[in-house]
Parts: sequence; C-alpha cells; structure tokens
Amino acid sequence: MIDFFKLREHKTNVRTEVTAGFTTFMAMLYIVPVNAAIMSASGMPYDALITATAVITIIASILNGFWANTPIAMSVGMGLNAYFSFGLVKGMGIPWQSALGIVFVSGILYVLISMTPLRRWMIETIPMDIKRAVSAGIGAFIAFIGLEQMKIIVDSPSTLVTLGNFHDSHVLLGLFGLALAIFFTLKNYRGAFILSIVLTTLFAWISGIEKLPEQFISMPASMAPIAFELDISSVLTLTMVPVILIFLITDLFDTLGTLTGVGMRADLFNEKGSVPLQKTIEADAVATMLSGLAGVTSTTSYIESAAGVEEGGRTGLSAVVVGLLFILPLFLLPFFQAVPSNAIYPILIVIGVMMFGELQHINYQDPAVKYSTFFIVMGMPLTYSITDGLLLGALVYVFIHLVQGNYKKIDIAMGVLASVALLVFFVL
Repeated sequence: MIDFFKLREHKTNVRTEVTAGFTTFMAMLYIVPVNAAIMSASGMPYDALITATAVITIIASILNGFWANTPIAMSVGMGLNAYFSFGLVKGMGIPWQSALGIVFVSGILYVLISMTPLRRWMIETIPMDIKRAVSAGIGAFIAFIGLEQMKIIVDSPSTLVTLGNFHDSHVLLGLFGLALAIFFTLKNYRGAFILSIVLTTLFAWISGIEKLPEQFISMPASMAPIAFELDISSVLTLTMVPVILIFLITDLFDTLGTLTGVGMRADLFNEKGSVPLQKTIEADAVATMLSGLAGVTSTTSYIESAAGVEEGGRTGLSAVVVGLLFILPLFLLPFFQAVPSNAIYPILIVIGVMMFGELQHINYQDPAVKYSTFFIVMGMPLTYSITDGLLLGALVYVFIHLVQGNYKKIDIAMGVLASVALLVFFVL
C-alpha cells in the first residue's frame, strides 16, 4: 500500500507524511465547529452539521489522497458557507433544502468542467510571476486569518481594524504560541508546528486560561436531518442560474488559487500536462457534488494544506492521514474543542510569512506584474477572499497591458480570468 504513494520517488517517507498529515489536521480542526456554527444560522441542526462536516472532510481528503496522490486536504469552503446561510437562506429567503440543491447542481457542473483540460490549462498558462503573487497573497490571507482569530487584530468602527487588547490572557496565549512556533521553525525542529501547538495547549490548561474538557468521548450525532434532504427541482429555474454560477465560479477559483499557491511551495504542479493537478481537480469536483448530498456547502482544496507541505508532505499519504484523523472529532469532539484556538492559529501566521516570501522572486520591472501583484496580495486578505483577490489582479494585469498597447503580451488565461472578473464584479 505504501508503494502506491511512491514515497521514494517524491523523496519522502512514512514518518514525514504522517507528521505532515497531523499538522494539516491540527490547522484544519477549527473547520468542524466553525462550519457548523455558520451553517446552523440557516436553521439546520448544529449537531448534524458537526457530523456532516467531519464526514465530508474524511471522504474528500482520502479521495484526493488515493486518486491524485497529492498532499491537498479538502473540506467545506469557509466563504460559501456564509453566503449559503446569510446570502441565500436569510437574505433571499431560499429554504436550506433548496440551497443544498444549488450546491449539488454547481457540483455537477464542476465535475463536467473537470473532465476537460480547461482548469488545468488555466493554471499552467498563468504567468509564473502571477503564480508567485498568488502564493504570497494566500500567505497574507492565511496570516490575516490567524491574526484576526487570535484577536491580535480586531474590528474597529472608526479605522476598520485596529490592534487587539494585549492585556487579555487569551491574546497573550496566542502570542506565546506564535513565539514558540517561530522559535521552533527557526531552529529547524522537525514537527515544529505540532510541538508549538502541544506546548501552548498544555500551558493553557496548566495556567487555567483554558479548562480541561469535562468529558472526552461522545457518540457522533446523526446526519439524517440534513443528508439527502436537498431540493433540486426548485432550483432548476432561470432565476437561480446566477446563484449557481456564483457557487461554481467561487469554488473553481478558490481551488485554482489554493492549488497554485500550495503547489508553488511543494513544487507539485510545475510540469506541463500535470496528471496530479488534473486528478486533484477531479477529486475536488466530485467532493463538491457529494457535499450537497451530505448536507453541507461546496467542498474545496484547503489552504491549510500548506501546513503539511511545510512539514515535508509531498504525497497523497498525508491527505489520507488528514482524512483518517478527522474520524476523531466524531467521537472526541469535547476533547478537541478544549484545545485553545490560540494554540492553532499562530501556525497560520508562520505559514503565511513563509508563503509571503515568494514576492522576492517577482520581476517588478514589468508594470503589469507590479500592479497586479499589489492587488492580488492586498486583495485576498482585504476582501477576505482568494477568488476576489485573484480576479482583481487579473483585471489589473489585462488593463495595464491594454494601456501600454501590449495586446500580444496578454496571456489567454489572464484574459479569461479578467473576463470572469468583469462578469462577477459587474454583472452577477
């Protein structure tokens, strides 16, 4: 079975892949309770969502591990779930059953597209400097999420964002965890991220900042209230076409950005006609379709996979490990909920800094690259969307070339992305 993953060919081993998988798992663990909280705002039962989120993460990650043999973990998209609850159900008054139907239909379209060279072609034909900008942009986005969740950065009615309260014990715990993560990383400790999480958690429990769980084991809640409860017939109307397209486009380009950024760090998809890339896309598409059946929103490739990549994960074995580990929240959710979030989010900041380093390789002499890089890197965290940042950058890239009269220098892929940007920003 181990030979299936071609570990020697990828210059890795079982221990490294397992460590990488566990690291990604710890970085993604927040997904289960957070997604359940967001989607339950639509009226769906929280307990069933806990189980469904874990189950679809298990299926999607293991599917990608075996099918594509890449270290990309997959789970429910953290932007579309908010759009699902607050945009569709609460905003447009669409029943959650119909909203799940939208997810399923967009998943079918995604599968059809993944069977063509379109997605792979777009990633392969994007200029290298833009790929580097995407990687750095995702790094900025990851770091911003970490800073926000740790309350180092908080919202402000006057300045939009401001510095958090450094007298808060939880903020100080996060800073302690961040210091550990940076220290162990600089010292090149194997398993630096895991070590910092474990030590920060122990410190939180010993100091009393966080309480030990009252119980450690709980039986999984049933998925029956939401699984296969989607209503497809009600969404097969012209009025639902724009909504379906939004789900499709967002999922397409969230994964596009993630695979580009993480792939740059792991040197996964650089060769032309990359089979692992195409198969990762296919796994992502199938998982998206299954998510509608399971009762959650679209599944996507997760930027937290970068945590495992930085630990040396290079094959699907690490993705399989992630999937298997997500069985634990089904039975040990009270225990895992006791792990402080501020022991986990410092890892995202360190990873963000690592990915941000891709900016040093960009050719800023090209005005189109310079301006598009700025909008990509700033756009992703400021819009809280990988998709919007990528599309803003593509739009600027094409605009600069048009202003300069360099029509022939506009890559077809960037032209397509710019066209999609015009459609998403000004039409849909």
